[in-house]
Amino acid sequence: MTDIASLLPTGDDPILRRGGNPMLGAGLRLFSAAAISVMFVFVKLAADAGVHVAESMFWRQLSGMPMVLGWLWINNDLGNIKPNKPSAHFFRMIIGLSAMVLNFWSMTLLPMAEATTIGFAMPIFATLLAALLLKERAGIYRWGAIFLGFVGVVLAIGPAGSGIAPFGAAIGILGALIGAGVTIQLRRMARSESTGAIVFWFSLWSLLPLGIAMYFFAQPHSAVVWGYIAGLSVAGALAQIALTAALRHASVAAVSTMDYSSLIWAILFGFIIFGSVPGAGVWFGAPVIIFAGIFITWREHYLEKKRALMA
Repeated sequence: MTDIASLLPTGDDPILRRGGNPMLGAGLRLFSAAAISVMFVFVKLAADAGVHVAESMFWRQLSGMPMVLGWLWINNDLGNIKPNKPSAHFFRMIIGLSAMVLNFWSMTLLPMAEATTIGFAMPIFATLLAALLLKERAGIYRWGAIFLGFVGVVLAIGPAGSGIAPFGAAIGILGALIGAGVTIQLRRMARSESTGAIVFWFSLWSLLPLGIAMYFFAQPHSAVVWGYIAGLSVAGALAQIALTAALRHASVAAVSTMDYSSLIWAILFGFIIFGSVPGAGVWFGAPVIIFAGIFITWREHYLEKKRALMA
């Protein structure tokens, strides 16, 4: 859900120079976080009713395609979607789809709060991979934040979170790691590909393997179950629209911390709908992971502003 955000600057953002509206941007990002949580509620309900993850993802991606086309049309970007490096788009589809499968799957295996908390490790993994693969300089502050984030993950799934299913935790961690890999791939592609091309081709190409999977996993459903599928599709599309709109009014650095509000919704929905109470691991680990993620975002923003002033 954060593809577009990963391509935009974090510091001296032209949106702010044009006189954006950070409050509106923050509000839209908060709405996006809530909509994502609603989507995962329906993902869990659908899974409990026997809907395969591949089927949920197919309908989610199909429902998002009109939104992507509308976004390209509004931005007069439909003529700018020709890929310069088709192989890069194909690889992005493979890892992007893999991350989505794992994130959806972890939500079906774990309580919402636990799955959400583990997912917060993605920006920490992304910072680590950027240092190792892109050779981005990571000073003592960022390495410290990375270490702190991993401590938070250990707290969330370690002895304090011993009630977490090990397999589900492993799937969640792998999803966060591959999701971080998507961020790295997007940064690489941003050098030669337009944002519109990246978003369009991922949305389109991801439907091909998901369409094949539908041949094997699609099945008849009751009206209630189709309601779950419609709910996750609509909520996912609304979340993506709100995310995109938020970045038209405020910088990534100004709104990205709003994503952590999804933990509140995960705890609330998990208790009300599924009767799950977060274990001790969430209460110990989540604040540590969130602090590390916010610090990394702030540090990126600070260094970008510093570079802009020196330019």
